[in-house]
Amino acid sequence: MPDTSAADLRADCENCFGLCCVALTFSVSADFPVDKKAGDPCGNLRTDFRCGIHTTLRQRGFRGCTVYDCFGAGQKISQVTFGGRDWREAPETAEQMFAVLPVMRQLHELLSYLREALTLEPARSLHPEIRRALDTTERLTLTDPEALLELDVAARRAAVNPLLLRTSELVRAQVPRARGRKTNRRGADLFGAKLKGADLRGADLRGAYLIAADLRGADLRQTDLIGADLRDADLRGADLTGSIFLAQTQVNAAKGDAATALPPGLTRPAHW
Repeated sequence: MPDTSAADLRADCENCFGLCCVALTFSVSADFPVDKKAGDPCGNLRTDFRCGIHTTLRQRGFRGCTVYDCFGAGQKISQVTFGGRDWREAPETAEQMFAVLPVMRQLHELLSYLREALTLEPARSLHPEIRRALDTTERLTLTDPEALLELDVAARRAAVNPLLLRTSELVRAQVPRARGRKTNRRGADLFGAKLKGADLRGADLRGAYLIAADLRGADLRQTDLIGADLRDADLRGADLTGSIFLAQTQVNAAKGDAATALPPGLTRPAHW
């Protein structure tokens, strides 16, 4: 069975050249205390590519850093795409290296969803198609920087999305339909919604706006959460076991506690 929590899809800062600390743009907000242009190293990035304030990021206003997750794209670019040559040692690679990061991150995100889909028994009939899509996506991550920058990532996502949708439908169809339970909330505006203790089993919450929603003690088993915005959503005591396509970055952006039940492969953020 594929390992959806495999190390290659988890950020490994020890083997990355601090790409997210340089390639991304920061703007003064609740997530960052300073402005930073793309391509400029963060002032907290040390010469060894480690963060100088890693243990106190939230206290210093860098909440966005504790939420971001590259799905392992950083180390793939650093060690595979550019063969271990860092942008300080080879400054001529810097611009291209930084530009590749968002492309590789999206490809790795797709790999994460596809690998998870292969572990879902209700979608077994789709596994041959999913494996082909997975193989194609993995090959794309191993191409050279020029090919990656020319890649139409939106088209790749569009090719994979129907498979993920069908997978979701098969998984959620296993949940008995209870009278009065709304299951289709795709893209719904649930900003600040009062959903404490709600029975959301088998719901389609793809792309739903759950910012600051009260989901304390909610039952989110077998719920499709791909792309759902969980910033500041209160997941204390919520049951997310068996939820599908939930990413670490979504968990990082939410609030939770020791009673929040997460799917295998996802870790409880330190700030919970």
